Amino acid sequence: MAKVVQISEISKYAGEEVTLQGWLYNKRSSGKLRFLLVRDGSEIIQCVVFKGSVSEESFNNADIVTQESSVRVMGVVTEDKRSPLGYELQVNTFEIIQLSHDYPITKKEHGTDFLMDHRHLWLRSTRQHAILRIRHEIIRSIREFFDDRGFTLVDTPIFTPNAAEGTTNLFETDYFGESAYLTQSGQLYAEAGAMAFGKAYCFGPTFRAEKSKTRRHLTEFWMVEPEVAFFDLNDDMQLAEEFVSHIVQNVLKNRRKELQKIERDTTKLEQVKPPFPKIHYNEAVEILKKNNIDFIEGDDFGGTDETVISDQFEKPVIIHHYPAAIKAFYMKRDKKEPDAALAMDMLAPEGYGEIIGGSQREDDYDTLLTRIKDHNLSEEAFQWYLDLRKHGSVPHSGFGLGVERTVSWICGLKHVRETIPFPRLMQRIYP
Repeated sequence: MAKVVQISEISKYAGEEVTLQGWLYNKRSSGKLRFLLVRDGSEIIQCVVFKGSVSEESFNNADIVTQESSVRVMGVVTEDKRSPLGYELQVNTFEIIQLSHDYPITKKEHGTDFLMDHRHLWLRSTRQHAILRIRHEIIRSIREFFDDRGFTLVDTPIFTPNAAEGTTNLFETDYFGESAYLTQSGQLYAEAGAMAFGKAYCFGPTFRAEKSKTRRHLTEFWMVEPEVAFFDLNDDMQLAEEFVSHIVQNVLKNRRKELQKIERDTTKLEQVKPPFPKIHYNEAVEILKKNNIDFIEGDDFGGTDETVISDQFEKPVIIHHYPAAIKAFYMKRDKKEPDAALAMDMLAPEGYGEIIGGSQREDDYDTLLTRIKDHNLSEEAFQWYLDLRKHGSVPHSGFGLGVERTVSWICGLKHVRETIPFPRLMQRIYP
């Protein structure tokens, strides 16, 4: 058998006989010719079967093969300028490994629920391939950014005895007779990492039991959370804009073809380079007033509010100094504005909402203890977190970026459900 190669590397083997192993994506017939589109996960190539050049068995296999049957194809790589790859395969031998029957996803239009019920198969489509390859590039860029800047990955637990953001949106479970919760965030543990390593980040799945059916929400999503010792809010905002720019520019550089496949308009992505606009919460409120949005000053921004604000800018916009009353207990307050938290959110353009939330953390023991009590949280459960303020406390800051919302924005998707291989939504836990 000729050498087995990947379709994505087919240009290296022009004029040579090779073996491809994959699945039938589509086919058409014309007289004594069969044109088979074969995919192997890396790319799709046209394989031409001519009746006079193959055995009767191979030609019969080319006749009966069905969509998504697994196949092995041997043939000679030839140049074809009409092909997206620039090459096709002139087949010598065509084998069926397993014949697929009644593949449910066809060329006809399918409803969203049908496609989500068959998500395990829908992943094979060219659109989903493109989206998940872009997701892969985003995750690769995330790790590259922090690794290149001397951050240490600190893996944080999935089971936690306490909440980082309040208890209303937690998934509770029995932990050998005690209550435990699926993590909303690794941030508190990443702060311990920052006190140990100076610069740390955690990266993993997080869980929110929000009863939300919007296009922006999943119950299980991935989040990356850096924490840095001796960082204030300004440092935090600068790190966030450099981080997001790094991700976007890498996707434009390395996944241009995939962006084209999903017909993404990249003109706004091209502009995502520092510096980003940064506005005070009060300035954001004024934008809403000027646009006749009914908004109660002091509240957090909803989806429509975020869209109106971000529409005023061509790049992601960072809003800072939110009212402390609507922010988490661990966020430090500004001495000059006692009612304002040293917090920031980054809103993506084009109506994609918040992709980053962060703050300078409260580093004073007594103040943090008071906040824990004010929020009716368990002092005992947070004793380890308070310890960080007893033993060498320093100013420190960090943020969290949601991977799926970032994928949704960069890909220009209508709904976040296509951003992860197997989405978990309020009414979906299958497959």
